[in-house]
Amino acid sequence: MGIGDRRRERREERRDERRGVGRTTYRMRQKLVAIGDDYWIEDEQGRRAFKVNGKAVRFRDTLVLEDADGHELLKLQERKLHVRDTMVIEDPSGTTVATVKKAMISPLRERFSVDVADGDDMEVQGNIVDHEYHITQNGEQVAEVSKKWFRVADTYGVEVVDGKDAVLILAVSAVIDSMTHDVG
Repeated sequence: MGIGDRRRERREERRDERRGVGRTTYRMRQKLVAIGDDYWIEDEQGRRAFKVNGKAVRFRDTLVLEDADGHELLKLQERKLHVRDTMVIEDPSGTTVATVKKAMISPLRERFSVDVADGDDMEVQGNIVDHEYHITQNGEQVAEVSKKWFRVADTYGVEVVDGKDAVLILAVSAVIDSMTHDVG
């Protein structure tokens, strides 16, 4: 982390303190080696909050985000026939909640766009492969993803600004992880 990054981070922390903005950090284990694998998303206390269930369905890669009791919250499906890498996030009834697309050209850093069906779109930018990136909505940071917060191998954190849709943001993080580290 460079000096500029530390300054920006401190500025954001001070701004958030003035605004009274809290954050919740979730821990994701990068154990999704192939579709068919499952992994847990834990809250700040280490409790299992959500499960990402990897399934191979027909000709698509599908992930299902479930709550701790196994109830389906969102389904994350890859769309194979698009020019760009695309995954669709659907609710349990099959209605599209968001569409995640990898940017066509991204010279310095990787970028993804998230088209949210009933809300403001998001943009994801940073060093995606190393799990160091930000998710913004209307120019405001709504989440930060970092591998540096944990010393455990293959683990990264997703810090979500309170009041934002944590389930959707965690789904977007899982989608980006799947699209970036696709081995299938």
